[in-house]
Amino acid sequence: MAEVAFEVLVTGRVQGVWFRQSTCDQARVEGVLGWVRNLPDGNVAAWLQGEDAAVERLHDWLHSGPPQARVDEVRAQARRPDPDLESFEIRD
Repeated sequence: MAEVAFEVLVTGRVQGVWFRQSTCDQARVEGVLGWVRNLPDGNVAAWLQGEDAAVERLHDWLHSGPPQARVDEVRAQARRPDPDLESFEIRD
């Protein structure tokens, strides 16, 4: 299976609703590497990297997020995988 990477922007009510922690938990379930962080404009950015099907499942999950979230849009851009990533983390 091919390794893929995407830089993702999630818009909507995605801060203050456990979005980052839930994304981190879901990424670990799927075996996806990367990070997630809040942006000053109220949106969330993430880097998703791993086996194609696992990244696709996490990307699909981002469209709904945790129960308290209201996701308006998920935009993803393909990127070159980062060979230094070893886990999935929450960044400030």
